[in-house]
Amino acid sequence: MSGTGAPLLEVTDLAKHYPITGGRTLRAVDGVSFTLGAGEVLGIVGESGSGKTTLGRTVLRLTAASAGTIRFRGEEITDYSRRRMRPVRRHMQLVFQDPYASLNPRMSVEQILAIPLQVHEPGLKRAERRDRIEAVLSTVGLFPEAASRYPHEFSGGQRQRVGIARALICNPALLVADEPVSALDVSVQAQVVNLLLDLRQRLGLAILFIAHDLAVVGLISDRVAVMYLGRIVEIAETTTLFARPRHPYTEALFSAVPDIGGRHDRILLQGDIPSPVSPPSGCPFRTRCPYAEAACAEALPPLVERAPGHFAACRRPELTLSSPLSPQPVSRFAADA
Repeated sequence: MSGTGAPLLEVTDLAKHYPITGGRTLRAVDGVSFTLGAGEVLGIVGESGSGKTTLGRTVLRLTAASAGTIRFRGEEITDYSRRRMRPVRRHMQLVFQDPYASLNPRMSVEQILAIPLQVHEPGLKRAERRDRIEAVLSTVGLFPEAASRYPHEFSGGQRQRVGIARALICNPALLVADEPVSALDVSVQAQVVNLLLDLRQRLGLAILFIAHDLAVVGLISDRVAVMYLGRIVEIAETTTLFARPRHPYTEALFSAVPDIGGRHDRILLQGDIPSPVSPPSGCPFRTRCPYAEAACAEALPPLVERAPGHFAACRRPELTLSSPLSPQPVSRFAADA
């Protein structure tokens, strides 16, 4: 389940549980394992409530893990205190979903971008900070004059570029991009996706890319992990997973992609995703799965390698599942950028 080379990030049996009233537990993330190589992009997809955002925040240690381990550059950081995490945080940065809410409207762009430098590189002189700010603005496609402006003076796409600049200014090795284009217009989404692809190539960034849009995930990701009810149910290289899904939930996600021409039959899942407070016995997807059998309720299926580098958690490996999708080439958005 790893990318090429030594992993930059290694997550093993990671769990995040929240105690709630009545002695019950909400299992937001429940036993997730994956690795991420330097310069690799891993897409995380799934319905709302599947645990994607909680996974990203737990990996960054913005919320403490309930169980499992997180290793970054070979160093286990799972139980680091806030003080021990501070020098690590500059190398692990978050791009927020909402470019409107994630920027302080009372601060100029220069003030927003100066804060990470003041925290992580307090020895920089003012002129050096200004040079770094102008350089990172240029990196994300903004002019130096943007430094003196305030968030309300920018479009949504420009604000997201400022958010990306803030994440990049301390030269991180890992970005966790949590739905970074979902709040933007389609044409602006194209620009931001192309920017992330360019940054990945130029800077060698590893990106954990969380999204709902399978077309965007197929464009930007080297591998894709599909989450359902706090667990990874399938993970593989993008082209392999899009060509032949091996879990019924992945097939259903692909089927739900809008098809103007009506070229494929839809798989209509019954009901909503179950509550993570009281998940079904056995396979968590069995209550909505069109292929479920009585035995699916007996035990939780493990994530098993069904083909080289292709893992799925389904007790019915004999199923031949379909996909109407194929990942789009990088040039798909290039004309729109």
